[in-house]
Amino acid sequence: MRIGFDAKRLFSNFTGLGNYSRTTLDILLKYVPEHQYLLFAPKTKETEVTKRFLGKSQPEVVVPHGKPGGSLWRTFLMGKDLREHRVELFHGLSNELPSGLRKRGIRSLVTIHDVAFRTFTDMYKWHDRQIYDIKWKHACRHADKIIAISESTKRDIIRFYNIDEQKIEVVYQPVAPLFYEKQPTDGARRLAEETIPNLPQHFMLYVGSVNSRKNLLGIVKAMELLPSDLQIPLVVVGGGGSYKQEVLRYIEKQHLHHLFIFPKRIDSDVALQALYQSASLFVYPSFYEGFGLPVVEALLSGCPVVTSDVSSLPEAGGPASLKASPSSIESIADCISQVLSDNGQREKMVDEGYAYAMQKFNPEKLALQLAECYESCKTLL
Repeated sequence: MRIGFDAKRLFSNFTGLGNYSRTTLDILLKYVPEHQYLLFAPKTKETEVTKRFLGKSQPEVVVPHGKPGGSLWRTFLMGKDLREHRVELFHGLSNELPSGLRKRGIRSLVTIHDVAFRTFTDMYKWHDRQIYDIKWKHACRHADKIIAISESTKRDIIRFYNIDEQKIEVVYQPVAPLFYEKQPTDGARRLAEETIPNLPQHFMLYVGSVNSRKNLLGIVKAMELLPSDLQIPLVVVGGGGSYKQEVLRYIEKQHLHHLFIFPKRIDSDVALQALYQSASLFVYPSFYEGFGLPVVEALLSGCPVVTSDVSSLPEAGGPASLKASPSSIESIADCISQVLSDNGQREKMVDEGYAYAMQKFNPEKLALQLAECYESCKTLL
């Protein structure tokens, strides 16, 4: 089967949606190589993480030379190019689909990652929310099948767009391949120290954008409640805007500088894995996530996890992780305290969390689930 993908973010986005696009193609190319994969993008950019997709016959990259690019092409003109390249099935990797696929005889799937603009409206401008809602609604109604990256996202799709649940398949987000094989412990520690000079022997870790939905301020306030012997520093990996400034002002006001480390941007997954492996605890009490990728990365790295008891995070964390109420500072503090004060529990969380993540988010399993979705769409032709 000739399967096309919207690869804009694969070549231009180096965080969430771009990572999903790249890891999805990685596992398909490795475990389901019998199909021909075509990447449709308004432009390409060769970097360390995209060069593996360029200059090959599999996957084939299609760029609209001599045609209007950007959103105009992706929404209204891509369908014609898909037809010209004999695409039988199209997979929209990031919440949207081109118009007119069905009339061209092209079946389609769309991956819906979350509906955060509906659940956390204060983070989005009004006109952005309207545009996103139009795109998500069009994709959900016109796709032959919808892929939700968690059961939580599936429930949100049904809730907000009144979609028949039989149309939705849950296929969890794949993780970057390197996380499935740990680094040697000594080497990971050395790399972590090279990445962050003067890194403390014991530290907690947070990875993710610093915004109100992710709840870093909740962690800061929870750390104030910990007994002094458990107040080990928190390394914060992630950028942010006004909310990050709010957190920094609070830290300054409360004289908590010694408990927080904000390293410069870390672009290397190898360095990030080294930090996960070296951390005493990963803390992620987010209010809402479509999937919770950092939680899974932490588990695969052998790091115990404290996360939230809401949205998709119980799915990502599994039974071995501790789940706090993200709106309760006391609940977050209690979970952190349990892990840091009980080595036996911590070791159990590491072993059971790793086993859960390796089984639940096995890349071959995820690739075969996607392949089943593709085959089910083919039968509709």
